[in-house]
This record gives sequence, C-alpha cells and structure tokens, in this order.
Amino acid sequence: MSRNECRGQIVCLGLGPGDPELMSVKADRILRNARHVAFFRKRGHPGKARQLVTGMLHEQVTEYPMEYPITTEIPASDPRYVAQLSEFYRGWQARLTELAREKEVIVLCEGDPFFYGSFMHLYIRLRDAGEVPVQVLPGIPGMVGCWHATGIPVTWGDDAMSVLPATLPDLQLRQHMECSDALVIMKVGRHLGRIRSLLAERGTLDRAWLVINGTMEDQQVMPLRDAPERCPYFAIVIVHGQGRRPADDMPVDAR
Repeated sequence: MSRNECRGQIVCLGLGPGDPELMSVKADRILRNARHVAFFRKRGHPGKARQLVTGMLHEQVTEYPMEYPITTEIPASDPRYVAQLSEFYRGWQARLTELAREKEVIVLCEGDPFFYGSFMHLYIRLRDAGEVPVQVLPGIPGMVGCWHATGIPVTWGDDAMSVLPATLPDLQLRQHMECSDALVIMKVGRHLGRIRSLLAERGTLDRAWLVINGTMEDQQVMPLRDAPERCPYFAIVIVHGQGRRPADDMPVDAR
C-alpha cells in the first residue's frame, strides 16, 4: 500500500507545559476523539505525557506505551546506549507505520515535540521513509510555562537568551552562561548542585529561580538559593534578563 492509499496517519500532539487548559484547541479536539494513542514512558512508570491527559481519553481508546529500553543505566556516550535506542526507535517506527496504514494514531508529547521531544527521533525516521502521512502539532514549551510561573519577564530589550541542558559539562555551561543575559536550564534533576555552584561562581545565583512541575497542580516555584539539594528531572532553572527598558521599569539596584 502506497502513502497515497493509506487510510490513516500519525499525528503527534504537543501537549504544552502541563496544565491541560494550555493545550491548543486543535490538540484537545484530536485527543478527545482519538481511538489509538501512543506515548513514551520509562519502564515501570506511567509516563509524563500520559499523566497529562488523565481523564481526557475516549473510553474506547487503545493505548500503546512505548517503553524505553534504557534511560540513565548506560552513559549516553556508550555505543550500547546508541544501539539500544536506535533499535527501540526502529521498532516503533515499524509498528506505528503498520497501524497508520489503516488507522489514525496519536502520539503524545509533553511541551513541544520539536523542542527536546522524544518524538523527533521517530519523526525523522517516519518522514524519511515516507510510507504514511505524519503531522506534528506544536505545543507551548514547558520552559514558557515555567518562566510565567515566576511572574517575572524573562527577557527585555536586546537580551540574548540561552537554553541549556544541565547534562552539559561544566566548561560548556560556563561558556554559554558567560555570553547570555537570560538563561533557561533544563533537565536539572541530579545536576542541581552543579548548576547552583556555576551560577554562584558567575554572580547570578540571587536572580535564579527553580520551577518544578510548572503549570501543574503540584507546581513549586522558589528562588534557587532556597531550593533543596535535590529536585526532579522535570525541573527548570530560570535566570531572568535585565536588559534595556524605560528607566522607570528598571529595578532599583540596576539604575
């Protein structure tokens, strides 16, 4: 069966930052009518994206949990890590393709699928194979919900902002921090202590915030200097820019 003869398709929904009401109208409509829904999860866990849609799925839905074979058990630099994940994505590419020849299959992705989303690895394979139609619906990235949770504008005027994964080595983090006015640091988790030390070294710790589960019912927002020693993987550090603005908008200590 050629792509033109397919009766189904694959649609990846960006679910937004966590609050279901911040999902797009289009994503909400497609989700509530879906009969086949796939989502990523760590073995033994419900999956973050699946948790975000609790109570929203159709009663006749069939679910397809895509369980990662590994997460942090092997370093990402280890060839075994690449081999196992590649096999995982190839397997689900084949399975979703077969389903989508006859059915519409919805894939859930927290945040925006093209912004550090796991679906990107499937999307490239599905797109390049060209066997079934693939759509991706954008979502509000989690970091946007997090900086709104602080109640402080994240950039002003000519501020340059960097988005950094906390998994980078210290040297690279320092280099990006030095040339940025505002920072978003993602994938914090066990790297919280390192991030706090690097920001203290740079003199920006006092204007750094930690947001855990931004926009969700269990959201936590606090100055990073007051944060505990550990935090979940789904936590983001925000350092707000202090750039150009009218004089009467300037913080007192910056005038």
